[in-house]
Amino acid sequence: MPLIASRDIFKKAYSGGYAIGAFNVNNMEIIQGIFEAAIAEKSPLIIQVSAGARKYARHEYLIHLIQASLEMANSSGVDIPLVLHLDHGEDFEICKKCVDGGFTSVMIDGSKHPFEENVRLT
Repeated sequence: MPLIASRDIFKKAYSGGYAIGAFNVNNMEIIQGIFEAAIAEKSPLIIQVSAGARKYARHEYLIHLIQASLEMANSSGVDIPLVLHLDHGEDFEICKKCVDGGFTSVMIDGSKHPFEENVRLT
């Protein structure tokens, strides 16, 4: 299954009466563990990456690890609906880079700004 938009996964969860786990990742072992559980439970996922994790593990590595995990799920016969989410992006530029780089959801966090600037930003 390709990455999907969060609105699609939330609509299905809402109509089905279930919750979706959202997990922050920054390395291969965390990604492997999350996907192994999702495969066992045939569960949709929201994988969240913070700006700090993106710097630590590098955007390209994380994307490839997640894609490889999706391929492993598919080869196991399990279709994992997946949202790839930027968690607490600090500015428009990081959000744009993530969307351009394959993320299907972003959250911009303007909390470090004065209230009026935060409202304008978000």
